Amino acid sequence: MNPHLHVFYGGTFDPVHDGHLAVARNARDALAASVHLMPAADPPHKGPTQADAMQRASMLELAVAGEHGLVVDIRELRREGPSYTIDTLHDIRAELGDDIPIALLLGADSFRGLPSWKSWRELFQHAHFVVAERAGHHVENLLPQELEVSVAHRWTASANELQQTAAGRIFKLEQPLRPESASAIRHRIANGEPWREGVPPPVAEFIIQSGLYIKPAVTPASL
Repeated sequence: MNPHLHVFYGGTFDPVHDGHLAVARNARDALAASVHLMPAADPPHKGPTQADAMQRASMLELAVAGEHGLVVDIRELRREGPSYTIDTLHDIRAELGDDIPIALLLGADSFRGLPSWKSWRELFQHAHFVVAERAGHHVENLLPQELEVSVAHRWTASANELQQTAAGRIFKLEQPLRPESASAIRHRIANGEPWREGVPPPVAEFIIQSGLYIKPAVTPASL
């Protein structure tokens, strides 16, 4: 386990599922680094979450309990306002200093949408990017032009290069296709369909005990 490279994996995790954990484990193993799973308090690019912030953090803690190299980081839950990644990176840099290698782990679709993020060009000054892409897909071929031009010189196939510099490189992490999605799990729960196989057992128990994602009862209008 390399003690120097810090990988941060943000998301709503509403709920965390086996697909999230597969990405985190793959990054941990490929990069020989610990992965910090960061639940977003108020994600600017998505609507309100169904589980509240502390419920989502609790599910993450249950999911990674006993997992070597996977930890939960709730720094975005402590900060008021939208969870802008640039603000999170400033916070991480203030904590770790400017010389420690930092990487942001995200999916290919999120990476393609980078130009819509606040101060997106500045992000490369503070962190590397690790982009999880499906086997057979090539994220660099499907980028919007302004992003393609900005990152053309940043790609690397060397995990070691992420450990040797503090920020600014992009590493592709091939990720096996998995069926889980948080929206599909929420839909299945709401509609009384099978869903438990998509999440770790302790997370399933938490969802059941907390009554999460169940459709509210419909009360007939008074006549």
